[in-house]
Amino acid sequence: MRGREPVIATAGLRKALGARVRELRKQRKWSQRDLAAACGLAASQVGSLERGQTNATLTTMLKIAEKLDTSLSALFKGLD
Repeated sequence: MRGREPVIATAGLRKALGARVRELRKQRKWSQRDLAAACGLAASQVGSLERGQTNATLTTMLKIAEKLDTSLSALFKGLD
């Protein structure tokens, strides 16, 4: 049975990952809509991801990393 700690830790990881995506997106001077269009996603999906409200699939994260000119490992590096 799952305890509450993993759920809390997962929420923190989602928020940290979202913040990293937002930071890289802003460095490119892209709006959420720009990133979404480049990745073939809905702008609302990018917004939800950046706010840490949703779990992204591996495929989605690979698309985002590619369009932000980074690696998947770099997106997750240092996140706890």
